[in-house]
Amino acid sequence: MKFTGPKAKVCRKFGTNIYGSDKYDKILQRKPQAPGKGPRDRMGRKSEYAQQLSEKQKMRSMYGLSEKQFHNLYKEAAAAEGQTGEVIKKLMERRLDNVIYRAGFALTRLQSCQFVSHGLFAVNGKRVTVPSYRVREGDAVAVRERSKTSPVFAPILQAHEKYMPPEWLSVDASKIAVEVKSLPGAEAAEQAVDIRQVIEFYSRR
Repeated sequence: MKFTGPKAKVCRKFGTNIYGSDKYDKILQRKPQAPGKGPRDRMGRKSEYAQQLSEKQKMRSMYGLSEKQFHNLYKEAAAAEGQTGEVIKKLMERRLDNVIYRAGFALTRLQSCQFVSHGLFAVNGKRVTVPSYRVREGDAVAVRERSKTSPVFAPILQAHEKYMPPEWLSVDASKIAVEVKSLPGAEAAEQAVDIRQVIEFYSRR
């Protein structure tokens, strides 16, 4: 198993599987330390700013957002009612590419982003090609009829037999469809990120 691929290096850098694929869990189990020349290069405590930057980069990488997209999301959350960190988590989870990933119809968020960009899925019967499209309660997301027979879904549906989607989604694997039963709470988001550090990073700018 390779430990030096670019995605493997990113997972080892952050110390967590930010892409979702099982192979990165195996890589982290076998080689959990961050890439570098040696143990001495990894010694020492990070500065407060470095910790905040690392958490921001981790969350941005997990959900596949550019810096501009993530910063705009922060500004939207900061202007909304409620705790900024909680709002960010909820908005992240409502992205269409994340919903498809959470439903188990993609092995990684990167793959679900590609599915949406290529127009493989529709929301309420309408083709959507924007990964950041924000779902609402009651929305029905389904693979388009012409894409159902795509060979890309065969291994995904096979792996789906052991997958447990979150409670806020109602999934029909036989139809490659999912309904948004309720809006996700902040607890539904990735828990490997210290959102407080992310907020502090942007607050100091």
